[in-house]
Amino acid sequence: MPREVTDQDGITWTCAQAYAGLSSDEESQSAAQVKGEPDLYHVVCTPSGGAQSVRLQLKGNWQESYSDEELLQQIETGRK
Repeated sequence: MPREVTDQDGITWTCAQAYAGLSSDEESQSAAQVKGEPDLYHVVCTPSGGAQSVRLQLKGNWQESYSDEELLQQIETGRK
């Protein structure tokens, strides 16, 4: 399930776990998992404006465990 956050520049970022469109939750979880890291997943954040999408590696329950500020910080780090 995607999550949206808006940065200080007014860009709304839509973040979703990579491979979320696969047929089953278990299959998409497995595909998105970072190899060799049991609780780290690939997440793609797509901006509403002209910025490029950012690919992140976030801990398992990132949708609920990261605050908006923490997620925006990860996005900013990923943009560099």
